This record gives sequence, structure tokens and C-alpha cells, in this order.
Amino acid sequence: MSSRCYIRPAVRSSSTPSAGSPAHQSPSRLPALIAAAIDADRHRDLDGTGPKAGAGALRNGDTIHPGDDGTRTARRIAATIGRMITAGDLAVGERLPTVRELSRRLGVSPTTVSVAWRSLADVGVIETRGRNGTYVRHPRGAEAPRRYRMVTGAAADGADHFDIDLSTGTPDPDLLPDLGPVIARVSRQSLTSSYLDRPVLPALEELLDATWPFAAEAITVVDGALDALDRVAQVALRLGDRVVVEHPAFPPILDLLDQLGCEIVGVDVDDEGIVLDQLAAAFATAESGRPGAAPPAAVILQPRAQNPAGIAMSASRAAAIAGIVGGTTALVVEDDHANDISSAPLVSVGSWLPAQTVHIRSYSKSHGPDLRLAAVGGSGEVVNSVANRRRLGPGWSSRILQAVLVELLQDPSTADTMAAARSAYADRRRAVAAVLAGHDVPMTGQDGINAWIPVDDERVATVALAARGIGVAPGHPFLVRPDGDHLRVTVGLLAHDGPDGGSRLAEVAEAVAAAARQHSTHRRPAHR
Repeated sequence: MSSRCYIRPAVRSSSTPSAGSPAHQSPSRLPALIAAAIDADRHRDLDGTGPKAGAGALRNGDTIHPGDDGTRTARRIAATIGRMITAGDLAVGERLPTVRELSRRLGVSPTTVSVAWRSLADVGVIETRGRNGTYVRHPRGAEAPRRYRMVTGAAADGADHFDIDLSTGTPDPDLLPDLGPVIARVSRQSLTSSYLDRPVLPALEELLDATWPFAAEAITVVDGALDALDRVAQVALRLGDRVVVEHPAFPPILDLLDQLGCEIVGVDVDDEGIVLDQLAAAFATAESGRPGAAPPAAVILQPRAQNPAGIAMSASRAAAIAGIVGGTTALVVEDDHANDISSAPLVSVGSWLPAQTVHIRSYSKSHGPDLRLAAVGGSGEVVNSVANRRRLGPGWSSRILQAVLVELLQDPSTADTMAAARSAYADRRRAVAAVLAGHDVPMTGQDGINAWIPVDDERVATVALAARGIGVAPGHPFLVRPDGDHLRVTVGLLAHDGPDGGSRLAEVAEAVAAAARQHSTHRRPAHR
């Protein structure tokens, strides 16, 4: 497919601009050039090719300011300038217009431009030099992942006083395979003869290739699903790229895209996966023919056990997604984090678009979190770039751990363990859903170890459950855009029998149902 182009060029490292760039023209023209690029996005919405507020499509949390037409927001200004920087239209060392100058040209408040400037500075692509002005600089990365810390921080803070912590999203240790006998067998093996050995053990590569959901052009192994997402994003995305994600989404994915300076486009999910009309709207810019209105560079989705919503993608939905993405240069990235503990069959967009899909298969929740292994397979351009870049860093994922995984995958008892875990998790999920339904509290999805539960007041519900010794994750870190209050509850950790012989599952589910209907007397805005 000759039109594919996934490996994004880096920001130009030279402060000398290329011929034809704005730096070769009068600095007074920069506001007009920036405004023209932003206007392309404005026309995209006005002519109906982009998402519209109030119609189920998303505005990515944009703040609307007085006098703003709903498109020239701080977030859009920042994304457009980011794309101009990575394209070389604004070179490193380029002086940017002043806040007041650009705000006048765009017809927005100086506050709006200031917010855009701060977001670009947070990513590290511009810097302010006092009275000398604001300049384009080399990207330096961003701060700690704020959304993920809202989830993991709650778990860490409550570790000492929660009787049961359902905020973690981790599997039940009692349902994992026994690694003892496997490690004993592996300890007698010699696995590395050279630092230049192939990064994937041949036996593991053969097993992966035989079970991959489509014919992968290349396969490698990295240190878990999040490591895989990070490495794929690093080679496939650039500052200012639009990236489609599910709404709600796994917080580390949102944090990662924020740190890369990407523009996040949230698309709702229903019982079969991401909503097609919203996805089509995001890609409509590809046919608009308007400069600067770039289509998405990637779609990141979870094909089953979607965290947090518990959705599994249907085959018909995957085929329809392929129909929308096919013919563009966008990359589909699939995070199959649940793997063998999912009750749903694995469906991959790669069955229709193998050259435009990267599929990630994690073994952490199914075979053991401390294995820290995930396989990455699909587009040879992307996967080989990931593997080649790793050779300059860690080189390979532990071959000892790879050998443990091979032993597990070849041991017949592992299949029995996976079947038992699938059954137990599905049973626990159904039991919790039944208790909640008895109190008219809905629970989305039918797959995975996590439940996404709407509540009247997220903060009140979280505190009420904590008072009873139950830890849950707040819903707002999972949101791409403002939405109602939710809790993410890891129901897969709830066994039926408690320590006193009673039903811990029923007791906790009743507590969650009660907390879901508690609310504060103070009105709060929807979470962002």
C-alpha cells in the first residue's frame, strides 16, 4: 500500500527555516498564516465535515470564550500551531506573534491565546523569553501523567485502610497460573548468547504467529501493554496529530497523547464498539480538501473488555471501522489488554486492514502482571521501527520471562486455568450486575473485570464507599470530554464467599448500589 506513511518526521532541529517557510517572509504575515490554518478547521465544522456539539460528536473539552464561534478555541489554536511546527511551517527558533496581535487577528480574547500558549509551553514546543517574545523550541516532554495518578493515587492512598480495594483494575491473584513449576523448568535454560540475538525467542515468535488474529507483517515483544502503546505512539505520532480514542478511555492513553501534544478526538462507544457516525465525522476532513484540516493520524481502541466500559467489538463493527479508515493513512492501534480472560471472541480490524493495524496482546492480566510482557504485531513499518529503536535502549524484553511465557503457553494446564478464570470473572460480573439492576442502577458492557457504573454524585459515592472500607476509582479521569458522574469498579476481584462465609460479592454490590444513589446538595458542573 504505497500511500501509507506512519513514521512521522521529527521537528526540524535546525533553527534555519526551509525555503518557503513563514520565516522567509515578513514576521507581520505570521498571524495571517496561522489564522489561515485555523480557518481550515473552522470551515471543516461549518460545512458539516466535522463533529458538532449537541449531536453526539465531540469538541474535546474545548473552552468557548465570549465572541468565540466555537471553533477558534484555545485547544484548537494549540493543535493547529503544533501541526505547523512539526510540518516545518514554523521552524525551531521562529518568533511567534504576540498574544494581543494573534488574538486580534483571530477575533478571540487574549485569554484564549494565552491558554493555547501555556498548553504548548507545557508540552515544551515553545518558550517565552520575557520581553524578547515567544519562540518555537525543541519538544521536551510533559509533566507526570495526571489522569492516571487520579486512579492509581487513590489506590495507593487507600491501601492501608480499605478492606477491599476495587480501584486497581488488576486481576485476582487466585485466578492466575502457578508460575512455580514453570520457573523451575526455565531456570535450567541458557537463553542469551549475544546482545545481538533476536529480540523475540523463536519458540515464542512461532506461538504468536500461529495465534495472531491476522497475518502480521512483523511481531515483536515489549514490556507490557502500556510500554507497547508508548513505543508505537512514539514512532507513529507527532505533535498536533489528531488521534481518535474511545470515550470513556483508559487514562494512561489520554495522558500519553497529552504528553505527545496530540489532539484527542473522543468517540462514544455502544454495545458493539466505537460509534460509526462519530468516527466517520472525524475522518470527513480527509475528503474536504481544505489545507490544515488534517484527518486523524491514528485510531486507538480496545477490541474487547474495554476499560472501563466492558464493551466488546463485534465483527460487523470492525468491518465498518475498516471501511472508514481504509484508504487513509491512519493507523489502527488495538490494545487487547484482557487477552485470554475475556469472555468475548477476539475481533480485529486487522482482519480487513492488516497493513494499517498494530495489534497489542498483553499477558499481564491473564498470565501474571509481573511477567511484564506484551506482543506487538501488524504493520511491518511500525513494528520494525519499534523493535529497531529498542535496540538502542533495552535491546529486548527479558528472555527468561519470554521463556516462562513459552512454557505457560505450551502447558495444557494453562488453558484450563484460563477457562476457569474466564468463567469466574464472567460469573462475578453477572452477579454484580444483577444486584445493581435490582436497585435500578445500570452497568455497561458484558466483558472484562471492570464495571462502569453511573452515579448521582461521583465524589459522594467514592467517599461513602471508602467509609465502608471499599475503594473504587473515580470516573472523571477516564473521560475525554464532559460527561455524567461514574465509578470504575474492578468487580473481577469480588469472590462470592467472604472471610466469614457470607457473600462478600453481594455485600459490596449492595453498598455500590446504595452509594450510586447518594448525592450532594451542592450542584456541580459535569466532569471534564
